[in-house]
Amino acid sequence: MAEKLVIFDTTLRDGEQSPGASMTRDEKLRIARQLERLKVDVIEAGFAASSNGDFEAIKAIANAIKDSTVCSLSRANDRDISLAAEALKGAQRARIHTFIATSALHMEKKLRMTPEQVLEQAKQSVRFARNLMSDIEFSAEDAYRSEDDFLCRVIEAVINEGATTINVPDTVGYAVPELYGQFIKNLRSRVPNSDKAIWSVHCHNDLGMAVANSLAGVKIGGARQVECTINGLGERAGNCSLEEVVMAVRTRRDYFDLDLSVDATHILAASRMVSQTTGFVVQPNKAVVGANAFAHASGIHQDGILKARNTYEIMRAEDVGWSANKIVLGKLSGRNAFKQRLQELGVQMDSEADTITAFAKFKELADRKSEIFDEDILALVSEESVASGKEQYAFVSLAQHSETGEMPVATVVMTIGGKEVSATANGNGPVDASLKAIEVNVKSGAEMVLYSVNAISGSTESQGEVTVRLQNSGRIVNGVGADPDIVVASAKAYMSALNKLHSQADRVLAQG
Repeated sequence: MAEKLVIFDTTLRDGEQSPGASMTRDEKLRIARQLERLKVDVIEAGFAASSNGDFEAIKAIANAIKDSTVCSLSRANDRDISLAAEALKGAQRARIHTFIATSALHMEKKLRMTPEQVLEQAKQSVRFARNLMSDIEFSAEDAYRSEDDFLCRVIEAVINEGATTINVPDTVGYAVPELYGQFIKNLRSRVPNSDKAIWSVHCHNDLGMAVANSLAGVKIGGARQVECTINGLGERAGNCSLEEVVMAVRTRRDYFDLDLSVDATHILAASRMVSQTTGFVVQPNKAVVGANAFAHASGIHQDGILKARNTYEIMRAEDVGWSANKIVLGKLSGRNAFKQRLQELGVQMDSEADTITAFAKFKELADRKSEIFDEDILALVSEESVASGKEQYAFVSLAQHSETGEMPVATVVMTIGGKEVSATANGNGPVDASLKAIEVNVKSGAEMVLYSVNAISGSTESQGEVTVRLQNSGRIVNGVGADPDIVVASAKAYMSALNKLHSQADRVLAQG
């Protein structure tokens, strides 16, 4: 009987550390439900001690998720661990994930602690956490650049204290596959009690090898948990990509000989939901979930596919959620059909009132656009106004005029704290004029560091999805807006980012 490979998803924690990828409580809860639908084994819901918002998000996810283990990260101190345990109280299966750096560089420059102090702190933190719950993961931050003898001492000690999972991260993406796999293997052979815990890998993608390193850690090193994110989302160059690991292990079962719990048919829906929530667009040639992942342009390839699909495809598009029939609803569709499609997409609204609001927006869109795609529906429900109705800034209407040789002008009507205001401004183009009109009343002082437009589906009738990234006082946030009118989508995205600047508290970032 094949061994089980545990899939540990950290999209909601490590993925959220991408600049601008921070999510609201409701957005996190929606993604967590999709991850449960995907049947990931462990959902790392956040870092409870980082902010009140993260604490409440973890608490909500712990109360809602029934089939996956819910996990919170914590630094190796009693306060962080206590907050993690408190946030996880409602979970049917809970895990505390505590960490401390073990490399000489991190101990000296960041922690300013001696190796003996770090060893003692690691032991105490696991001991304290084990008194609160039975499922404890310990991570040695920057493990791959740590001194072998010291790392073995730390790992042996925390297993003795009750750690049930040992994570050996390549925190800075420095590893190469063969060396990393051998590194894990050597550790497991040298630690006397290594068989008392599951070994885990957590690889960053700075050199583009996160998936390869993770799989080497599994195959060569004997790790039986992979920590990964949807779309490879994460700080710097990102994390190990969940969809690539899952499909590699599944497609090459002859080589890995491991079982997975993941229901791969929900991978694409999860990918789209994360992309539309964070505003991080998936590149077309991205493996498994990119728009071109199963496209064939070459005549030779097309001929081969028509004759025998496996001539050029090593996995089936439908196995990861792709479907040839993407049109699901139209303007004559009723509320029950809409609710059913939300359910099929893994979207669960918080209340009937939210569903009614989303349905009203759907009908409005259907009057303007004859074909409604799954992506359109996900864009509708990802708007924060549908999720909470508590935004400081809300879009009402926009009028703009531009013609060749004339300065564009836009008038934007919006609400600020529930009060309707309007303003007019000129700009270099209709989008610029619209955003400047918003700033007349808001006066945010924020700097725009990214503006991007993406077609939700492939036609000129498609909704445009706009991502705006703003920076203010050291904080970076993303806003996403969708509308058939790109200028309107831009205004919505800008207000979405402004709402995040207004509402979300600063967080304490952690690395793993």
